[in-house]
Amino acid sequence: MEAEETIYDEDLRYGDEEPSRKLLDTQIFQEPIKALHLRAGRVALPLGTSIGEAARAMKENRIGCVLVEEGGKLVGIFTERDILTKLVGTGYDPAKVLVDGVMTRDPETLTPDDPIAFAMQLMSVGGFRHVPLVDADRRPVGILSAKDIVEYLVEHIPSEIFNIPPEPGKHARIPEGG
Repeated sequence: MEAEETIYDEDLRYGDEEPSRKLLDTQIFQEPIKALHLRAGRVALPLGTSIGEAARAMKENRIGCVLVEEGGKLVGIFTERDILTKLVGTGYDPAKVLVDGVMTRDPETLTPDDPIAFAMQLMSVGGFRHVPLVDADRRPVGILSAKDIVEYLVEHIPSEIFNIPPEPGKHARIPEGG
């Protein structure tokens, strides 16, 4: 009878064999958007706000978009992408051009009670990085960003994310701590 070969964790970790892939528990995608750790508050500006003021608000709040309201209801969203694709190179005056003419009117929205899966699908199909969150009366209550979803996923699979080798696509050459 031949002796069985002992396989150590390190052999599997640093060997040439592809590790088996874990699937995310799909239940986490059915959680409501409000389960995400969204930033408190939102930045909303009234119609008639200049591009310069909107850009300043985005910079001061370190965000990629602002919501545009009229009478407390959402009427549009103005994003960094709007600045890049609609304004840069046009010779516009940021003090005179208003968000009204370049924002996305009546943007797609979700509610905090909608499943995270809805947000991921909407962002993927629509190519959105931000989705306004509204209540039943279409009053803005927040903004969901792609970053919020990524952070949520990292919370649920931290070891898979934080244990990735420092050089993507390469395996560590020596075991840590050994």
